[in-house]
Amino acid sequence: MKIAVVGAGYVGLVTAACLAELGNDVVCIDRDHGRVALLQAGGVPIYEPGLDDWVQRNQHAGRLRFSTALPAAVAHAEVIFIAVGTPPQEDGSADLQHVLAVAQQIGRHMDGFKVVVNKSTVPVGTAQQVEQALREHGQHDFAVVSNPEFLKEGAAIDDFMHPDRIVIGVPEGAAGERARTLMARLYAPFNRHHERTVWMDVASAELTKYASNAMLAMRISFMNEMALLADALGADIDAVRRGVGADSRIGPSFLYAGTGYGGSCFPKDTRALVHSAASQGLRMRLVEATEAVNAAQKQVLVQQVCARFGNDLRGLRFGLWGLAFKPNTNDMREAPSRTVIAELLARGAELLAHDPVATSEAQRALAADLGRPIADIPQLHFVDMPLDALHDVDALLVLTEWKCFHHPDFAAMAQRMRAPVVFDGRNLFDPAQMQELGFVYQGIGRRNRAARPVRVPRASHGPLLATAAQARPASRLHP
Repeated sequence: MKIAVVGAGYVGLVTAACLAELGNDVVCIDRDHGRVALLQAGGVPIYEPGLDDWVQRNQHAGRLRFSTALPAAVAHAEVIFIAVGTPPQEDGSADLQHVLAVAQQIGRHMDGFKVVVNKSTVPVGTAQQVEQALREHGQHDFAVVSNPEFLKEGAAIDDFMHPDRIVIGVPEGAAGERARTLMARLYAPFNRHHERTVWMDVASAELTKYASNAMLAMRISFMNEMALLADALGADIDAVRRGVGADSRIGPSFLYAGTGYGGSCFPKDTRALVHSAASQGLRMRLVEATEAVNAAQKQVLVQQVCARFGNDLRGLRFGLWGLAFKPNTNDMREAPSRTVIAELLARGAELLAHDPVATSEAQRALAADLGRPIADIPQLHFVDMPLDALHDVDALLVLTEWKCFHHPDFAAMAQRMRAPVVFDGRNLFDPAQMQELGFVYQGIGRRNRAARPVRVPRASHGPLLATAAQARPASRLHP
């Protein structure tokens, strides 16, 4: 089939590459000339495991092209996916200006019946606005379909190619039936063994995406609150997680306690859902509580550090493992590390930070948060290797559960650290093993005990390693 995908961001690029892999003729459009030039040269502007190979392979096979020419793409395609950003506005609502601008352009250039698919996460009623924009600017028949994405960053290709379900909302009437026929044909490869497509009306499909993300976010916040209670009662949240997750009615997913969720979906979508409800005179009390719990959870590691060392952290040095909001991505949007770093710097701490992929993105995000270039923050250093982040530190903070952090050389860690103290924000390590190895260990809800404040004189610190002497971007895995 002939497909156009408007937007070469995370969702659009994965969608385009995966549909091309299935043999479709796909053109991916973006207005950013630099991004398009990079993609045409075989580069990928985001980090997503395997995506560069899929993009390059399908370009070489002639099934995937990148362009800034929207009119030609509209003329080419039977089905046009809108996959542009819907960033949150100050009131939490989704900003639809890019979606509607694309719809207007599609309307102007339609030369026959088209199926226009909202792939972006949009609130209920957006399809109606897209229909209005198409009708006002076009003269041909069309159908607007809602087909929300359910992609996890770091596993997006597998999620697309092996979906739990495919949600498609189609309008009533003859145009809707034509759209259903085309969408069924497009997704037929996913339904060979059993039907994965869940057909519904457009408004229900739009709401399904928000409901799904809000439910998952609530599970995370619920377990984070349970972790705090576990600490207070002397229970182990990891044992609780396994016991709860073994219940077939609940299941094991999204039950891991930690430093809170981040990324491009959960924070934005929960706020948008609260705003949508408010516009109807309703309150989403559970969703509001989910957001509040998550905001507080991002402070937990800072509170643990201050409980041990006091609120004045001047003269203390801390290592950070992980900056991205989750592993296998360089996404820094709403990452808990941003809160932790800002709070520790405000208390006078010196920080050595390492992330396998996200250093460059982290530097940009933190410069915006702190209101000054990273080079002007002498207390913040970025290093290329995990052990370099431990040089003469008073404690290590684990913020992202990258696989390379799961089984470190503990002896080498202890040799690098001034004091073998670990605040594990992702519960990577076993508390009993850490104690046997001589570490002072605090996880999230892992039967922690408050430790008495300890002060360390600044004079005891040695000079930084050469690799940590100044902030610099780590080499990127993708151009």
